[in-house]
Amino acid sequence: MDFLSKKARGIVPYTAGEQLRDRTYIKLNTNENPYPPAPGVKAALAAFDAGELRLYPRPNADLLRQAIAEKEGVEPENVFCGNGSDEVLALSFPAFFDADGAGACFADLTYSFYEVFAAFFGIPVKIVPLLPDFTFDLAAMRDAHCQGYYIANPNAPTGVGIPREKMEQFVASVPDKIVILDEAYMDFYGESCVPLTKKYENVLVVKTFSKSYSLAGIRCGYAVGASSLIAGLMRMKDCYNSYPVDAVAQTVCTAAVKDTAYYEAATKKVVAERERLQTSLRAMGFTVPESASNFLFAGRAAADGKTVYQSLRAEGVLVRFWDKPLLRDFVRITVGTPEQNDVLLEKLKKILS
Repeated sequence: MDFLSKKARGIVPYTAGEQLRDRTYIKLNTNENPYPPAPGVKAALAAFDAGELRLYPRPNADLLRQAIAEKEGVEPENVFCGNGSDEVLALSFPAFFDADGAGACFADLTYSFYEVFAAFFGIPVKIVPLLPDFTFDLAAMRDAHCQGYYIANPNAPTGVGIPREKMEQFVASVPDKIVILDEAYMDFYGESCVPLTKKYENVLVVKTFSKSYSLAGIRCGYAVGASSLIAGLMRMKDCYNSYPVDAVAQTVCTAAVKDTAYYEAATKKVVAERERLQTSLRAMGFTVPESASNFLFAGRAAADGKTVYQSLRAEGVLVRFWDKPLLRDFVRITVGTPEQNDVLLEKLKKILS
């Protein structure tokens, strides 16, 4: 007998990047930071009292919210913390969109979890194609009949960014619609749109500790926005889990937020390697949109994405490939250390020769 619901039988889940353990790989497929967490994080983890684990964590992560608020220049009431930015994004769907409403609008080539979340919560979607140069068609998005928008900035998997000035023009043009800005990769780009949350009540900025903070294994993310938006997320959280961010994550992420100098230096190293790798890939004949993230979206007419992906995997290098329209001609390559990137380029030359 099948006990699954119609939703469980019919929904298509998100597919995460491979986490293979069958051999030693150079892992450039899931946009993890190639550099370790800050010394302050290591010290906080070493000093953590295991006896605290018998107690439930602070339900609203108050100390972490305070630390984030100080970093972002807002008040704690403007910050929401969740179990990874994916959970924050997931909660935003039922918080700001209705199943019988006009729906959520996002690009055809963007973070694929948006579509999964919409299906899970029964939210209609409006898909707007990217322009031929992989930039967002903000004019078409503005004109779309919807309740609001999801915009990954920089975008994933293309890596293309939108300057804050242009983003503000868009936000100002849709005052009656919520604009959710997924800034998972913003630290590798430039100016965050967090300041816009003080000026526009329809802006919610979502960030993560997984990328620039080198804490993908801890699972913590946050949102910044008007207190009314944060209250909506809190209501959704408390409908299914009052304690989403565990005590260890709260301690570690609070330490990370305070160790800005280390992370700024590490981010600069990633950006420098991104530029070097981008130049090298283009010299090898790859088409690579200008990246504002910690990864590169690379395609080559002489070799389809699947061939490049499979050949690199056989050589011990993992990159990301999607066998889907618009994506199958490309692979997404996470920027690694100089040594890792050198191996990648060496293997590519061998494969393409």
